[in-house]
Amino acid sequence: MPRPTINLRVELAPDNEHGLSLRNPVLVASGTFGYGTEYGRLMDVHRLGAIICKGTTVEERDGNLPPRTVETAAGMLNSIGLQNRGIATLLKDYAPKWARWSTPVIVNIAAESLHDYAELAYQVDTTPGIAGIEVNISCPNIDNGSLPFASNPQSAAAATRAVVEATSLPVIVKLSPNVGDIAAIAAAVEEAGADAISLINTVLGMAVDITTRQPTLGAKLGGLSGPAIKPIALRMVWQVAQAVSIPIIGIGGIASPADAIEFLMAGATAVQVGSATFTNPRAALDVLDGLSAWLHAEGIEDVHEIIGAALPPQ
Repeated sequence: MPRPTINLRVELAPDNEHGLSLRNPVLVASGTFGYGTEYGRLMDVHRLGAIICKGTTVEERDGNLPPRTVETAAGMLNSIGLQNRGIATLLKDYAPKWARWSTPVIVNIAAESLHDYAELAYQVDTTPGIAGIEVNISCPNIDNGSLPFASNPQSAAAATRAVVEATSLPVIVKLSPNVGDIAAIAAAVEEAGADAISLINTVLGMAVDITTRQPTLGAKLGGLSGPAIKPIALRMVWQVAQAVSIPIIGIGGIASPADAIEFLMAGATAVQVGSATFTNPRAALDVLDGLSAWLHAEGIEDVHEIIGAALPPQ
C-alpha cells in the first residue's frame, strides 16, 4: 500500500505580494552553507525548503583576524567578522545561478547604518534568483554609539523599516538573543513591516587559551552556536510565537529531526539547520527525511497540525 502524501509546504510571507512558499520547512542557516553552490557535489540542494546565503554587505569584507573559530563542549564559537565578497559580486556571480534553481534563495544582509540596509535591499529588489531578504540586525549601529540594531525595539524597528521601504521582496528579520525582552523587539519588528522573524542568532561568548593566557579568538569575543544554545532558542521561539502573528523560523542547535519537531511545536513555521552542517554536510536533509518519517509514523498528513502544538491555548 503506497505511503500517504504528507503536506510539508509552508508559507513564510503570507501578506507579501510575492509570497515565500516553500516545499518544506527545512532551511539552511546563513554563514553555514556558503552561497549554496559549494554543497552541490555533496547533496541535492534542491530538496531543501530554502537556502539562506552567507551574510552580505555593501562592500567586500576581509573579516576578523584569526583564530576565527573554536570548539566548545557542546558547539562552537565563531568570530568570522562577516567576511564576504560584497553585494556586487553576489549579484553578478551567484544570483544568475540561483535563478535556475528550483529551491528559493534568501539573501542575508548586514549593515552598520540604515542607509546601507536600504541600499542592500534596493539592489536585490528586482534581481532574478533572489526570493527574499533576511536582515541581520545584530550588527553595531554606527549612528547610535555602536550598539547593535537588535538591542532595543526602536533601533530594530528602524532597521526593519529601512529595508521594507526599499524592497517589495519578503523581509525576514533575524533577532539576537543578547537582549532583555525578545518579545518586545519581535513585536516592534512586526509593527515595522517584517513578513517573518528568524531567531535566534548566536549567543555572545568567549574562550581563553590557558597556554597563552589570552582570549582564544582573534576578536576576543564570538558567537556561540550548536546544541548548547538550543534550550535558549526554543524558549525564545515559544515566547515570540505568543507575541507576534507573523511566521517564525527557529534556529539554534537543530541537528536532528526531533530538534526540528520541538521548534515547530514551540511555534516555528520553519527551521534553519546551521552548525550541524559543519560536521555533517547532509544534516538538513537528514532532518527533513526524519521529519517526514515521524509525521508518517504519527499518522499526521499535514505539518501544520504540529506547528504551535506546545503553545498555551488561545
